[in-house]
Amino acid sequence: MDLPFSDARALAAALQGLLDEARTVVAAGAESTLTRMITEHIGCPMPQVPTVTARFEGWEHANVHRGIEAYLAEHSPEAQWHGIIGNRSHMSLVDMLSAGNGSPFTYELGAVDYMTVATGPDTAIEAVQLGLVATVAPDGGPVVVAVQGPIEERGDFRCALQVLASSREAATAVREAIEDHMRAHDLFRGQVMAFGVSEHRGNQLLTFLPRPTLRAQDVVLPDGVLDSIERHVVRTASQSERLRAHGQHLKRGLLLYGPPGTGKTHTIRYLMGRLESTTVLLLSGVAMFRYLRAATALARQLAPSVIVVEDVDLIAEDRQHTMDGNPALFELLNEMDGIGSEADVTFVLTTNRVEVMEKALSERPGRIDLAMRVPLPDAVGRERLLRLYAAGTSLDLPDASAIVAASKGVTASFVKELVRRATLLALDDQPTGRVRLDEATISAALGELLDEKQALTRSLLGG
Repeated sequence: MDLPFSDARALAAALQGLLDEARTVVAAGAESTLTRMITEHIGCPMPQVPTVTARFEGWEHANVHRGIEAYLAEHSPEAQWHGIIGNRSHMSLVDMLSAGNGSPFTYELGAVDYMTVATGPDTAIEAVQLGLVATVAPDGGPVVVAVQGPIEERGDFRCALQVLASSREAATAVREAIEDHMRAHDLFRGQVMAFGVSEHRGNQLLTFLPRPTLRAQDVVLPDGVLDSIERHVVRTASQSERLRAHGQHLKRGLLLYGPPGTGKTHTIRYLMGRLESTTVLLLSGVAMFRYLRAATALARQLAPSVIVVEDVDLIAEDRQHTMDGNPALFELLNEMDGIGSEADVTFVLTTNRVEVMEKALSERPGRIDLAMRVPLPDAVGRERLLRLYAAGTSLDLPDASAIVAASKGVTASFVKELVRRATLLALDDQPTGRVRLDEATISAALGELLDEKQALTRSLLGG
């Protein structure tokens, strides 16, 4: 039998009310294990739990993990990590922990998510990617610490640390203590690192590099040049303290300039090896435009440190020669000026085109304190380079004068390629044993490189 329209509406309303009441009853008794763990530990309902959140660059993920672990070791060494399960595809840690019973998403305790994170050129740790742990504040009050690492597929390249406690003061104290541990155990300190851009969504990267180990005799420069560079940049901790005691600033700037391929980068690699415990941050290419400020902030934090900016003319061209006034130059000048005189930070800049550089950078004391020209090698230098690069072969060359004379005006890179070409030629005739290089073989390789067809190769190598 059909019901009148008014009766059908009344029935539908009654059914809707019954469903709403059922949802309320179910929700009241269906508190998630995640919420229950937090509220039972802290001792107050979730809506009343103060939360303090700190966000860090994605490359700090391992430091955040180490900071939390150091805090737990001090205050609750038996504490156990918990994971979070549920629909997490587009949810931040804050959203997951604040989702109430009325939320369309539910989150429960589960297995911890870990991510392999580099801590050096050939070392890594398993850092908590998403998880939380119950611990205590310095005053003994209950707190919950949660962490979420970068999520590249969501476009989130930052790391979140969240502290929940019965009071904001307690949560802040824990956050500050964890940050203190992060800085005390900072894995970046004393490392060699390079900023770059990955192919995935253009996110920022900080890559660990092995520290080069070069001897002074591996760097072929005119007499006195390397000594001057080393005296300006390489400094012991005791010398720095004595400089401070005498009222002298520690900040310094070095500019290496000269034709391409003459050994500027090679000289920097030697300096990296000499600065054994110094943090080195490398910037080149696109990274100069994107991460100069981040590199400077890290350098201050990790002093003593060195910031290397290669081919600085790309961002330091004289503003009169640019259409937009060169805003990247202003950022470089501001960052160099922003390093306090007491900061033990060195800027090492290289350029192949010193003539186009902004005079406010290259000629102002306090920004560049030493500018050293790295010239084409002279006859003595070319012979030293030849014998250096051929050290891995059996070199039979009592008199190198003819080859040295024929290679006048070439760069160190050219000499290196010359030895490689000669070695390839010798391999064809000497299938076994250590390759022997003599004047004839080297001259043949030099002839190839100097051939008219090799004009482009010579240009690229500085011939």
